[in-house]
Amino acid sequence: MAAARTHSTCPMDAILKLLMGPWTTYILWVLRNDGPTRFGALKRKVAGISAKILTERLRLLEEAGVIERHYKPTIPPQVTYSLSGRGGELSPILDQLDSVAQRWSGEDERAPVVRAAE
Repeated sequence: MAAARTHSTCPMDAILKLLMGPWTTYILWVLRNDGPTRFGALKRKVAGISAKILTERLRLLEEAGVIERHYKPTIPPQVTYSLSGRGGELSPILDQLDSVAQRWSGEDERAPVVRAAE
């Protein structure tokens, strides 16, 4: 007998759980900025991610309808990922995060370095 799935009554719960997953926002950011991207290129652009984790994240995002997977049966096969219409709705949010990240980066560069007492 399968376990019953429970659903939260708060719509934010599902989207926050999806976006808070490891590497998820970074993957979406790359796809937002670079457009359709093949797996290998995506792995290189998301520095530090393993192939296993990237595969898991991409499958999860595809299941959620946030990205689309395009397969061409060539040798070797070509698999390209892109934002879906639903994923495109996140663009303004990603742009706002970029704006905050740029501002914070500038502030951090201008801040004096504080050294711990030895």
